[in-house]
Amino acid sequence: MRFDHDTLPQRVRFASGAAAENLAAEVAALGARRVMVIAATAEQELAHRITDGLPVVHRHDDVVMHVPVEVAERARAEAAAHGTDVLVSIGGGSTTGLAKAVALTTGLPIVAVPTTYAGSEATPVWGLTEGSRKTTGTDPRALPRAVVYDASLTLTLPAGLSAASGLNALAHCVDSMWAPRTDPINQALAAEGVRALRTGLPLVVKEPDGLQSREQALYGAYLSAVAFASAGSGLHHKICHVLGGMFDLPHAQTHAVVLPHVLAFNGPQAPEAERRLAAAFDAPTANEGLARLRAHLNAPRSLRELGMPEEGVAAAAEAVVAAAPAGNPRAVTLETISELVQAAWEGTEPR
Repeated sequence: MRFDHDTLPQRVRFASGAAAENLAAEVAALGARRVMVIAATAEQELAHRITDGLPVVHRHDDVVMHVPVEVAERARAEAAAHGTDVLVSIGGGSTTGLAKAVALTTGLPIVAVPTTYAGSEATPVWGLTEGSRKTTGTDPRALPRAVVYDASLTLTLPAGLSAASGLNALAHCVDSMWAPRTDPINQALAAEGVRALRTGLPLVVKEPDGLQSREQALYGAYLSAVAFASAGSGLHHKICHVLGGMFDLPHAQTHAVVLPHVLAFNGPQAPEAERRLAAAFDAPTANEGLARLRAHLNAPRSLRELGMPEEGVAAAAEAVVAAAPAGNPRAVTLETISELVQAAWEGTEPR
């Protein structure tokens, strides 16, 4: 066994009902005196509640999916205008992504308080969209210094969105099994992430008020993101980034639709990874395990229902082939990716 593995420097505080207390401790540890809170309009009441008592100099609610460049520029200008010395992001992946965009050019530290299972808070991956093109990269400045996890903050996340967000986290696990920098540590984290997510998510949908199931889902989402941060972006995420940037599709739902198609595409060519995924799903095969979970979650099935036009399939396939990572278990060709994207658009059974 021989591999190189990076462990990222980040503190995690995980405790239900303790978000305000733990956030205050992290802001104090950074010695911050001028806090900029980034939270979408829908999260403002929550943000006010858990930042009460902090030295907040600005509250920023201009949050847009896929972080358009002009939105990032406005947030950067506000951070400078208010002399901000720490960014506190409260919300899902779009909110965390905006904080990362500000940190990328300013070097300001981030304390992230996730309210979904997006996982962005545990990675140094940033993304910006200009026109219809989404660009992603990694930079240590984009990695939040600390993450405050509080499962009680996810209780208001509707069951359907919880399911899609959780499948987005699951996609991090699956991609981490064969991504460019995968290693045994990433794979172990990813397998445990799958186990936690497939255990917690059905209960989140069945009993939305249950805190323990949401803790399992949040724990699984964190593990999935840590694995992904180290292993890198595989074929699944390249496809979803192309689709999101081109057609402004909802992030989590797009991942939920595409995942079974990528698993069916790569799994047969990565038998050891497939075996580990199947064991984590507690199913005969990884495909069957994912199908069972999706049935429990009533997950979205097609890109068509998310608003993607069928005439976009050809252009999307070309862009995916151009962006595909080296070393994918199965050869990536325009023909095979066109078939995959078309099947995902139609919502047919993965093949």
